[in-house]
Amino acid sequence: MPTPYTRLSDTTWAALHPHLPALSPQGRRTPDLRARMDAIFHLAHHPGAAWKTLPAHFGRAETVARFFRRLTHAGFWHQLLKALAAAPPSHPLRVIEHAITRATRRAARLGGLRLLVLIRRLGLRSALNAPPWMLPDPLLAETLHRIPVTPRAAPELLKALSRLHRATLGRARIPRSVRLAW
Repeated sequence: MPTPYTRLSDTTWAALHPHLPALSPQGRRTPDLRARMDAIFHLAHHPGAAWKTLPAHFGRAETVARFFRRLTHAGFWHQLLKALAAAPPSHPLRVIEHAITRATRRAARLGGLRLLVLIRRLGLRSALNAPPWMLPDPLLAETLHRIPVTPRAAPELLKALSRLHRATLGRARIPRSVRLAW
């Protein structure tokens, strides 16, 4: 359910903090993790906003963007989505579910197919950055590749399988007109 941006409360921060990496990839402590996560969630609530539009009180936009990319490559959003899906309705992570799924949409390009598969398996469609029918469906692709196709098969079957095979790959480019609002 869409909600306006609000800073992380002590309760939601306590629920989110254990999922964050203790050290950066360089082995250093990240200064003020809470402020960086607030910055990421702030930007997630503003559809299509560029990192450079981040208000100055959140710190340097390049630093926050780099932190976001490192979190994504470290599998943070994968782990957080799993925790969110397993959380009961009264859990503090559910309070910031909208912010988490919005930020995950931004991470989907960096997280790749693995992140899309996880989102589909968990049923968190609000974290998808486009309509599901326009995104790759790896489960359907896996099933179709198991069907033996021989030259003796009926031409209609081959055409149908070919169309289904192309559909499972999704679209290479998603038109702006059908992208879900950021």
